[in-house]
Amino acid sequence: MRRLTSLRAQTGVWTELQGQLDDLAGLLEMAREEDDETVAAEIDAETRGIEQKLEKLEFDLMLSGPYDSHDAIIDIHAREGGTDSQDWVQMLVRMYLRWAQRSGWDAEVVDSLEGEEAGLKSATIELRGENAFGYAKAEAGQHRLVRLSPFDQAHRRHTSFALVEVLPQAEDAAEVQINDDDIRMDTYRSSSAGGQHVNKTSSAVRLTHIPTGIVVTCQNERSQLQNRETAMKVLRARLLERELQRQAEEQAQLRGEHVSTGWGAQIRSYVLHPYTLVKDHRTGCETGNTTGVLDGDMDPFVQAYLRSTIAEGAATGG
Repeated sequence: MRRLTSLRAQTGVWTELQGQLDDLAGLLEMAREEDDETVAAEIDAETRGIEQKLEKLEFDLMLSGPYDSHDAIIDIHAREGGTDSQDWVQMLVRMYLRWAQRSGWDAEVVDSLEGEEAGLKSATIELRGENAFGYAKAEAGQHRLVRLSPFDQAHRRHTSFALVEVLPQAEDAAEVQINDDDIRMDTYRSSSAGGQHVNKTSSAVRLTHIPTGIVVTCQNERSQLQNRETAMKVLRARLLERELQRQAEEQAQLRGEHVSTGWGAQIRSYVLHPYTLVKDHRTGCETGNTTGVLDGDMDPFVQAYLRSTIAEGAATGG
């Protein structure tokens, strides 16, 4: 039923576009008969809007991966850089939430761990919307920030790093089988913001998947049950991503290729001083509008990366 609903929504957009084109064709014929230039200008503006929608739809059609249409989980972790890197995590959380808003997706921070002085040590965002994982997977890797540190009394330039992991959400429990006996659950008091209730009860949950050693925590919800449900959702996503990595490694071995499955590759630099530049090291896509990117205007980078991977896949027959 979910797949049927998604297909109906997709075909509905194309049907709506066809209706708009038919209306514009009729309006154009009327403008020609009456020699009305004001109507022609209106048609020109409407046509540009349809072209932009068409470009987006054509790009969506290229997202043909088995999990591209799924929702996504974005995990962000502070790396080298101390307090600056934790502040960088918080900046990235804001960037992704704004990007989701621009894209028409629902986004929610489902878990976070505050830094000692400022920012966040880590954060988990749930991204819900059409092709959320298909687009968000372009963000996996290390993100580097260069700026004058607000936490340095000498106001010197600092470089800090954050690691972004992007996982596809399992749409149902059948996609990832988890045996209850393979899970150990620990509870503890939340250290996140949330009032007296959160801090006085053992509502935070830590799940350990014993066969793989994967550990997932959640403490942002008020109740232990809600935190467990969210943690299970993240655990399923991690197990699904682990299986996809295994399959990719097997296919690469059959083709005699070497595929790096690590998350450590630096993918993008954000330079705020001594000049302003955001550059993606995989595609060469760059812009001097750092404020716009940090406000969620990320589509040029995401689309450039996805186009390059699609072209690479076509060239190798993948």
